[in-house]
Amino acid sequence: MTLSAPAPAAPAPARPGRRQVHAVAGCYFVASFAALGLPPYLTAILPELGEGAARWAGLLYVVPTVFGAVGAPLWGRLADRYGRKRLLLRAQLGLAAAFLLAGFADSLELFAAALVLQGVLGGTFAASNGYLGATLEGAELSRALTLMQGSARAALVCAPVVVGALTPWLSPHRQYALLAVLPLAAAGMLAALPEPPRTAAPADTPAGDDGPDTAVGAAPAVAAPGALRSLYALEFVFVLSTVISFPYLLSLVEERLPGTGPVTSGALFALPHMCYLVGAVAAHRFCRRRPRPGLVLGFACTAAGSAGHAAATSLAGFAAVRLVLGAGLTLGLVGLSVLAADCAAGRAPGGLFGSIEFFSKAGAVAAGLAAAAGNAWFGPSAPLLIGTALALATVFACALPLIRRPRLRRSL
Repeated sequence: MTLSAPAPAAPAPARPGRRQVHAVAGCYFVASFAALGLPPYLTAILPELGEGAARWAGLLYVVPTVFGAVGAPLWGRLADRYGRKRLLLRAQLGLAAAFLLAGFADSLELFAAALVLQGVLGGTFAASNGYLGATLEGAELSRALTLMQGSARAALVCAPVVVGALTPWLSPHRQYALLAVLPLAAAGMLAALPEPPRTAAPADTPAGDDGPDTAVGAAPAVAAPGALRSLYALEFVFVLSTVISFPYLLSLVEERLPGTGPVTSGALFALPHMCYLVGAVAAHRFCRRRPRPGLVLGFACTAAGSAGHAAATSLAGFAAVRLVLGAGLTLGLVGLSVLAADCAAGRAPGGLFGSIEFFSKAGAVAAGLAAAAGNAWFGPSAPLLIGTALALATVFACALPLIRRPRLRRSL
């Protein structure tokens, strides 16, 4: 009897190494410079386009976010179907095209169209997460998502400062065209990365659904649909309760601390994001095994920090409450990254992270609208109080199941 040689095992898909993960995060950082650094200067850009009073600045500020939310799920599903690297490159090139159009726009209408294109053609954050989610899982994926959030925070801290430093030589309007080279450079760097393995959705999964991927061998356990819905809801509420404090913080500081310079005000604005850069690694160690308690603590710190702004009357007081808010921002974002990594197991990552991006951007849009309404009716402290109420309500909603479980165990 002849024994046939065993069939060679299928090669394991290449997993991105640390350098590749850092490359994706670095590309997101450089591509985010114009997207995050230039919108604060809309009030200086619009007069160059014939809108002297800059009345449209608030609306144009959220235009890329609105259209980014609309496009994110579609681009995510297309990434699952046609390749995550291709769609990540598409996002970077789309940003570059939108920035070039914005930089050379000579009318308000053309500039607004460029911001619409930025939202529709962008989506680099969801595309980057989808690329990483294709070959990472569990703790590796949650660490990579934590790093991606760090890239966003670093860009949010650095970009407005760099744009302000360049303003004496080049107007913020024309800087859109200059900074278009950054996503182009990111696309060139990403072109050297490997394409993650593309897996097909099961036959019983509707097209575009965030269902499990088909893989050779044992399929990974898929999180329950309820866990996915909970993640979407927590993402929306967390972004809403934190971003609502951003738009009118400088007005509140100017009202409470007259004579405060722009550098000091900008440092206060950046403090929570710098907290993330300092504390994200430690927060990941805490949240990896206990994401729900970490999220509850994050929402509690967010509520305490937001509420503290109402009582802050000194520079030290503002710095203290901004640090507390930063602790909440760090724990919340890291906890959400861990939950997202858990939900990604067995699901098509493009569709999943595109949907998460939709709810995140929807929360940001709702925050901007709520902040504008609260400020108009009750002053610059109102958005912070709204954020406090939302965060406290979420603390009770999330903590109640954690409190009930030990009691149920003791009663059995």
